[in-house]
Amino acid sequence: MKKITMILFITLTIISCNNQKNIKNDKNEKLVKQYFEHFNNHEWTKMANMYSETSEFKDPSLGQGIVKQTRQQIIDKYSELNKIFPDLHDQVVQTYPSGDNHIIIEFISTGTAPDSSKFELPICTILTIENGIITKDFTYFDNFE
Repeated sequence: MKKITMILFITLTIISCNNQKNIKNDKNEKLVKQYFEHFNNHEWTKMANMYSETSEFKDPSLGQGIVKQTRQQIIDKYSELNKIFPDLHDQVVQTYPSGDNHIIIEFISTGTAPDSSKFELPICTILTIENGIITKDFTYFDNFE
């Protein structure tokens, strides 16, 4: 009887842990979906509010290493980028949940400059999400073109 009780307890604990992980992954994927909706609608304030007040970034466009950015700096960056590329758009290719607090997003960024030149840039971003807020945004793309 004790063995059956112990096996049942262990099984229920494993199921419970897996369900909690799935719930966190689902929340992270919903957050990413909302993030890209704000991005594609050029709602920079709404998008920036998905970040902590000051977040850590690794982004070739910001320089080397980790750079701290405030929500206002995020708004300013994307507002300026949007002036150059009025049709700025990101198309998510795939999301890859990674543990409870990380999600990897593979996407293609596109846009058209005023001189009609177009760009298409494959990007990979790793987001760290804590308590429903993005605290780290580590973005990788080829910037040697």
